Amino acid sequence: MAKTGDSSRAVTAPALSSLDFALDRASPVPLYYQLAQQLEAAIEHGVLAPGNLLGNEIDLSVRLGLSRPTVRQAIQSLVDKGLLVRRRGVGTQVVHSQVKRPLELSSLYDDLEEAGQGPATRVVRNEGVAASADVAAALGVAEGSEVTRLERLRSTHGQPVAFLCNYLPSGLLDLGTNRLESTGLYRMMRSAGITLHSARQTIGARSATAEEARLLDERAGSALLTMQRTAYDDTGRPVEYGTHIYRASRYAFDFQLLVRP
Repeated sequence: MAKTGDSSRAVTAPALSSLDFALDRASPVPLYYQLAQQLEAAIEHGVLAPGNLLGNEIDLSVRLGLSRPTVRQAIQSLVDKGLLVRRRGVGTQVVHSQVKRPLELSSLYDDLEEAGQGPATRVVRNEGVAASADVAAALGVAEGSEVTRLERLRSTHGQPVAFLCNYLPSGLLDLGTNRLESTGLYRMMRSAGITLHSARQTIGARSATAEEARLLDERAGSALLTMQRTAYDDTGRPVEYGTHIYRASRYAFDFQLLVRP
């Protein structure tokens, strides 16, 4: 077992100095991968928080008893995932943990809050619009009839994670902008007595447009995850149609697959 040590040098990495790393040198799993997995787990569980410094590669290799190329490869794999960033003259710093969302009927706000991610919302648009053919079909209303369109930017730790566009039947519930910025849409539905029962959902991926990249603090052409969802209440009535985009560097869907009998 390799332990972080020398607490006198822990000024740059107080969180890392308290961690124990179980590195099995007899395992066929490469040491860089073992280290990367354990660092990622520490970030995901909040042991290493955004802003924590890990120090430079030389310090890390000495602390962990590993070669510098091994440490560099582990760090690079997490830099590529957007979990760490290298800062000149400072060392390696934790940026954020990737949001892993279970594939079930839940809201992003609730999932982020449950994971301790401190969700924040900025309402970009909240107004009545004429339903397009796609929106009308999803919500079971006449094309051209009025529906409510919401556009919200959802962030954690001061960094944008997703841009959410939702359509709801007009008059379904009170959608005050102030309340939308302090809680989640599904939570507001539940408070209004709407019981969500099921949903049809499609997940995809594409490149960010220039405007989407600006909103999400990404480069134009960066990878985005997409989701389209129509949610139904316990009477079978469609109550929400959403088209969402997520930063692939900060967001993932978590699947559990079962073998068909």
